[in-house]
Amino acid sequence: MSKFGVLAIGAAGSGKTTFCTALIQHLQTVRRSCFYVNLDPGAENFGYTPDLDIRDLISLEDVMEEMSLGPNGGLIFCFEFLLQNLDFLSTAIEPLSEEYLIIFDLPGQIELYTHIPLLPELIKFLSRSGPLNINLCATYLLEATFVVDKAKFFAGTLSAMSAMIMMELPHVNILSKMDLVKGQINNTQLKKFINADANLLDEEDTGRNEVLEDNTLDYSDPNEVGNMMSGGSFQKLNRAVARLIDDFSMVSFLKLDVNDEDSVGDILSYIDNAIQYHEAQEPKEPKESDVDNANWEND
Repeated sequence: MSKFGVLAIGAAGSGKTTFCTALIQHLQTVRRSCFYVNLDPGAENFGYTPDLDIRDLISLEDVMEEMSLGPNGGLIFCFEFLLQNLDFLSTAIEPLSEEYLIIFDLPGQIELYTHIPLLPELIKFLSRSGPLNINLCATYLLEATFVVDKAKFFAGTLSAMSAMIMMELPHVNILSKMDLVKGQINNTQLKKFINADANLLDEEDTGRNEVLEDNTLDYSDPNEVGNMMSGGSFQKLNRAVARLIDDFSMVSFLKLDVNDEDSVGDILSYIDNAIQYHEAQEPKEPKESDVDNANWEND
C-alpha cells in the first residue's frame, strides 16, 4: 500500500517551517491526517511539535561540540549518520496508512539539494523505489522578496532547477512570503516572475540601481564590489543563467501567503495532484448519522 509525502526544501530563511505549520493547520481544518517529520538537526522553534524528530537520533549542536565541526560539516555528518540508521525513519513511518500526508521539514543547507548526493540517497529509501513506498513530491520555497532584485531571483530559480534535476521528483516551486511584497510589484510584473521569464533582464531596472547609487564607490575601479555587481560582465552572466533556465523550461512558481487559507489550500491541491493522493483514496461509506440527516432533509 502506497503512502504519501511531501518534502519542504529551499534555502535558509525561505519559510519552510512556517509553511509546514500553515499546511498542518489547513489539514486539521479539512480533517485530514498528517505526520510531521523534522529532518533539520539544528532546528529549534516549531509551530507544532514534530511527530518524529531527527534530534532524537542526532543533533547538530552535539555533533559540532563532539566532532569539532562547523555548522556545514556538522549537518553533512548528521545526514550521513541518518543514512546509516534508516530504521529510525522506517519504524515510525511503516505503520502509517495511506490517509496520512507525511510532511518532511528539511534544513536550509542549499548544497544538500544541489550537488551532495546525500538527499537523493534518502529519497531513494523513502520513495516508491524504496522499502517505505511513499509517493513523494518536493516543494521548493523561494522568498518572494527576491523579485525585487532580478539577478537574485534568477540565481534562486537556478538553485530550484538544480534541485529538480538532482532529486528527480515531482516538484512544486513556491514563492513564499508573498505578504512582504504586496504593493511593491504589480500583477503584470509578478506573472513574469511566476513563469521565470528571461525577458525580465531586458528591462532597464535590474533591481540593484537604488542599492548601487552610493557616492562612496569608486566607479573607475573594476574590482569595486558595486561595479562587479552592475557591469557588463555581470549582466552577461545573468542573461546566460536566464537562458539556461529558459532552455530547460522546467521552473514556474505558485504564490504562497501563509496567512491566507485559500493560498495554502491551493498549494495543497497541487501537492495532492503531484502525489496522486485522491486517485488512491477508496470511496467511503456514509456514516449512519449522515444517512439519517439526509433522509430527514428529504422529508
